[in-house]
Amino acid sequence: MAGLLQGKVALVTGGGSGIGRATSLRLAKEGAKLMIADYVPEGAKRTVKMIKEAGGEANCLAADVSVTRQVEMMLNQTIETYGRLDCAFNNAGIEGKFSDTTQCSEENFDRVIAIDLKAVWLCMKYEIPQMLRQGGGAIVNTASIAGLLGFTGAPAYVAAKHGVVGLTRTAALEFAQKNIRVNCVCPGVIRTPMVERALDSGGLTEAAVIAAEPVGRLGKPEEIAEGVLWLLSDAASFVTGHPLTIDGGWVAR
Repeated sequence: MAGLLQGKVALVTGGGSGIGRATSLRLAKEGAKLMIADYVPEGAKRTVKMIKEAGGEANCLAADVSVTRQVEMMLNQTIETYGRLDCAFNNAGIEGKFSDTTQCSEENFDRVIAIDLKAVWLCMKYEIPQMLRQGGGAIVNTASIAGLLGFTGAPAYVAAKHGVVGLTRTAALEFAQKNIRVNCVCPGVIRTPMVERALDSGGLTEAAVIAAEPVGRLGKPEEIAEGVLWLLSDAASFVTGHPLTIDGGWVAR
C-alpha cells in the first residue's frame, strides 16, 4: 500500500535534530523525497544518512533561513534536485536567552524574531509561488504552546511563536482557494536538544515541568512528527489555518 506522501517532495528546515529529524524520518517512511535544511550541516547529513539507511530518498543543504538569499537558494536547490515542492515543514527555531522583558537584550530579541518568525515568513514567501505554479501544496509551520500562552522569562520566544500562529492563519486565508493549505503545530514540552538547553538555563527542573504536565511526562519528537505528517497529507484536506496543539494537555489546564 502506498504511503501517505508517496511520490511527493518535502522540504524540512531545522531537520538536523529534534522534531525536524523525527519528522523527516516519518515523512520519508510515508514515501516522501526529502530536502533537509539546517544551519548545522553535520546534523542534516546525519538525518539524510538515517533516511537512506531506512530505504528512503533524501538530500541536504546548509542554510540560515533568516537570510533571504539563503532561503532562495534553498528553494532553488530543492527544485533543481526534485523538480517540484509538494510539502514544506518550516521548523527551524532557537530558544534564545532567558530573561524577563526588561532584561531581554535587543540583540537577543532580534535574533529570536529573525529565526523563529521572520524565517517562517521568508520560507513561505518562496515556497508558495512554487506551489502556485504546480497547482497546490501543503505547509506546516512550527509554533508552540508559547504561541498560545504567555511564559515568563521568554518574551522574544513567546512573541515570535504568537506571530507564527497569526502568520499561519493569514497565509491560510490568502491561499485557501489556490489549493494551498497552511497550518502550524504547537508542541508542548518535547524532549529535544532545545528543551534540554532551556531546562538547563531557564531556572526550571525537568521534575517541575513533569509535575505541571497533565500526562505526567515530556513529549517525544516522534509524537509531533505524527501531527505534521497528518497536516501535510491529504487526510487533512479540509484543514487549513489551524494551530494543532500537541502538548499532553498543557493548554487545557
